[in-house]
Amino acid sequence: MVYVRPYRPSDLDDVIEVFVRSVREGAARDYAPAQIDAWAQVNRDVWSVKRSRHPTWVAMIGASLVGFADLESDGHLDMMFVHPSYQGAGVASALLVQVEASAHERGIARIHTEASITARPFFERRGFQVHAQQEVSVRGERLTNFRMEKTFAPR
Repeated sequence: MVYVRPYRPSDLDDVIEVFVRSVREGAARDYAPAQIDAWAQVNRDVWSVKRSRHPTWVAMIGASLVGFADLESDGHLDMMFVHPSYQGAGVASALLVQVEASAHERGIARIHTEASITARPFFERRGFQVHAQQEVSVRGERLTNFRMEKTFAPR
């Protein structure tokens, strides 16, 4: 059973581990090793500040933190990552339900994200549309991702 709760500063190390493992293991089939190495780097201090600046949620299974997601005030879903051992177990779906509920509560009518090659099918199955394929530079490596969005009917 997946339980989603607000992020706490004490979750930082677990969130970083989920991110790094998700990129290194989950995205490895879609990106080259040099791209993965560039992407999977974390500055702990920067992450600590970033997590405290906008709503972030963590997904728990039992006592294990298995995923996280955030939502910026303009509807930007900057990060959503799931530990590779729990991909396909409903973790990302539970996190997206929380993100969408928060967007509704805050009057945000559109969620937008830059989805990786790996994450694109997940977002498409949940009503997001691709608006553009793009190449982004990460520490000197070029990575393909997709600008995607989902618009909600007014309440």
